[in-house]
Amino acid sequence: MTVALVLFTQDLRLHDNPALHAALAEAEEVVPLFVLEDGPAHFAAPNRAAFLADCLADLDSGLRARGGRLVVRHGDAVTQTVGLARRTDAVAVHLAAGVSGYAQRREARLRAALGDRLRVHDAVLTALAPGAVTPAGKDHYAVFTPYLRAWRQAERRRPLPAPGAVRVPEGIEGVGPAVVEPSSPGLARGGEGVGRKLWQHWAVERYEELHDDLAADGTSRLSPYLHFGCLSATELSHSAARRGGEGAEAFVRQLVWRDFHHQVLAARPDAAHADYRPRGDHWHRDPAELAAWQEGRTGYPIVDAGMRQLAHEGWMHNRARLLTASFLAKTLYQDWRLGAAHFLALLVDGDVANNQLNWQWVAGTGTDTRPNRVLNPLVQAKRFDPDGAYVRRWVPELAGIPGAAVHRPWLLDRRPRNYPEPIVDLGVGRFQRARGSR
Repeated sequence: MTVALVLFTQDLRLHDNPALHAALAEAEEVVPLFVLEDGPAHFAAPNRAAFLADCLADLDSGLRARGGRLVVRHGDAVTQTVGLARRTDAVAVHLAAGVSGYAQRREARLRAALGDRLRVHDAVLTALAPGAVTPAGKDHYAVFTPYLRAWRQAERRRPLPAPGAVRVPEGIEGVGPAVVEPSSPGLARGGEGVGRKLWQHWAVERYEELHDDLAADGTSRLSPYLHFGCLSATELSHSAARRGGEGAEAFVRQLVWRDFHHQVLAARPDAAHADYRPRGDHWHRDPAELAAWQEGRTGYPIVDAGMRQLAHEGWMHNRARLLTASFLAKTLYQDWRLGAAHFLALLVDGDVANNQLNWQWVAGTGTDTRPNRVLNPLVQAKRFDPDGAYVRRWVPELAGIPGAAVHRPWLLDRRPRNYPEPIVDLGVGRFQRARGSR
């Protein structure tokens, strides 16, 4: 019997999984392997560890329904994979290509140990592989709009079906993932089955209309399932294109943003912690202000609502991510890395490429061509939560204040006694003073 291994990483699904598909085509028996490690930031936080446990259980259930099972090991991914490949005399080890510095080092170590038996598959974690399109004379796109044009013109693979049967060799031991208590009580359940149902029932046709409406909660909420690979970006982009309409087009554009950030990080792994475009910032340090931001106690209700949603759900509306990040990096003028670390500690979809590079975009150190952009929280509240429903949902101290008045509680005759005063006067913020401009 010929045997192949599939090392699952961030592709925890049966549908449209090129690595699994290729292994089944190459060998009579396949070992579906996942290694639980202490190191990867993708899975380390309690929210992501709890979601991961759901994903692995769902993947194992799907494999068992097809005659197989998932083999889970603890330890170093390379050591466990190479040892299992030698024990089973595997003809190949299949792996989805990653983009982070960690993923690139893991692949290099596997290549050194396995040689040409390692099969690395592109366009598994993204719809278009990093490096598949590049501008003349450069290794990646640094501006989104040209990348979007190239992405639309590029040839992309077709989605693959889920396997009908999976045969696993006898005598391969594994362990169950540890049960982890999430940090956020409202954390969503993980797994391919949950993700596919969410996609099927989500009204993508209204996405263009509702995606910035904080109270409507009209976004897909698919980002955790994309992060863990429970859903395929390739399959979603094809499915959205079939549905058609402005909503589907706007959703695909967000998938392209995701691919864009992945191709930036693949080319510049140090952008996970270093300024992509240094601007000479001298960040302000104030631990008390940072703590107030983290706890949703800044005195600006729209900012506090976003931070409290993050704490409760381990997820935050995209518009809220932008305005809360801008408040920290531009209004308080604190280092974007502090905000990115807090987000990664809680976000169930805490993806290194998307989280770090979106933070850099907001902070003005990333790919944005307008580094002086500042999102005023009061303007954002008026535009995206005009009646205050989002704030009243997440800031119960203000739930009794009707309409737009909830965004400026300091102007009320009877101020809420259990809600803080603003920690900073918007006016001309620290960022503008540092840059000498408005």
